[in-house]
Amino acid sequence: MPIVVDIDVMLARRKMSVGELAERVGITPANLAVLKNGRAKAVRFATLAALCEVLECQPGELLRWEAADELDGLPAQDAPVPR
Repeated sequence: MPIVVDIDVMLARRKMSVGELAERVGITPANLAVLKNGRAKAVRFATLAALCEVLECQPGELLRWEAADELDGLPAQDAPVPR
């Protein structure tokens, strides 16, 4: 996925644990891990705002876009067949 989540970077900068962040934001550590590891399909603006408030940062410091490789994201039927 071309959206990269940098929560771990901000946690390291703030010297904060995942458990502490989850508690202060009001979400479960499991849900925070899903978001932190890039497995989330969506994030509520309220959650993003709470993360920014607790981590004292801007949304752009937590989320960034990275161009995918040419073949990333192509459905299997569209990907070229290796020779």
